[in-house]
Amino acid sequence: MTKITMILKKLTLSTVLLLGLFASFTEVKAQSIVAILTCPMGCGVMEGNTVFGTMMAKADEKLIVAAQETPGYMYNVRAMAEKRRWKKQVFGTEDVIIQLALQGGTPELKQFLPKPIPIKFKLLHGEGYWAQGKFFVTTDPDIKTIADMKGKKISIGLVGQSDWGVFPYLFLKYAYGIDESNSDIRRLNPGGLTQQLIDGTTDVTVTGYGTDPDQKFGLLTGPLRKLQASGKKLYYIPMDKWAIDKINKKFSTTFVGLNLKAGTLPGQTKDFISGFNRGYKAAHPDFPEDLAYQFVMGMHKHGPHMRKVSKLFAMQTDNMMVDGLTEENAHPGAIRAFKELGLWENRKKYIPVTYPK
Repeated sequence: MTKITMILKKLTLSTVLLLGLFASFTEVKAQSIVAILTCPMGCGVMEGNTVFGTMMAKADEKLIVAAQETPGYMYNVRAMAEKRRWKKQVFGTEDVIIQLALQGGTPELKQFLPKPIPIKFKLLHGEGYWAQGKFFVTTDPDIKTIADMKGKKISIGLVGQSDWGVFPYLFLKYAYGIDESNSDIRRLNPGGLTQQLIDGTTDVTVTGYGTDPDQKFGLLTGPLRKLQASGKKLYYIPMDKWAIDKINKKFSTTFVGLNLKAGTLPGQTKDFISGFNRGYKAAHPDFPEDLAYQFVMGMHKHGPHMRKVSKLFAMQTDNMMVDGLTEENAHPGAIRAFKELGLWENRKKYIPVTYPK
């Protein structure tokens, strides 16, 4: 083999490799990448959306989604006030978080939301109904109502945690008149507050439960499973309907009251009412319509498989995906997707999410 022939072969091989790399590069460039702001590792949503991203990648979808760990939903809504995120990120949130964020900076909300976030974010799809922070649990049979909790040791979540820390505080203070001035309010993470009840160093705590709008599936959270495993007799303290109505009126929120039938929760011997808020994926109004469309279509397409590998997605039924959505609050790309899927009219069976004026 002549030297010239060897050089030509090497050039040919190099050219092939370069063309291959270029083809791969253009293929990646043809896809869009969207980050999902989620919550801390271990929250369930982070892991669930990582599964979603993996499935989208394996199916070679046009849209690549990457779950991004964050401190939580209260962080997410504040982060999404930054313009640099508007066209390339979506975020995990809840109806009540967006509603309260619009009113940030008021005396009632300043410790949670120092400034208002004047953005009416657009909803992409619903994920589930969450009860944590809207009912309480105790091992003391003499504490039967939330009113009985005044003067007791009450463990709730951290200031930066929506369901665990913000919502229970708003209900206690502004519906029942229970706060630091007349009770021992303690703030811990879900694991810590759960252990306090098991150890007997607190009287009452919050715990977690999730379901879908038709209550066909129930999700017992890790803290509730831990309480169940302790073997202690648990007594559930319901939320009064008048309290849900009072908070909704005061803060223009859309907490929903649902009846939990006896046996739904570990050791639950009778029906009781809990408040619920709804989880969503949302985006800024400037988020590209086609990306919103692809995101929703991808979530619906891979939903059945995801339900098999993540209990979190079992709540995300077709009805849950459109629960609360309206022509005003939903992203145009999501509306287009749901109309193509034949699901858009299903939303009318449920309470719409409204934003304060």
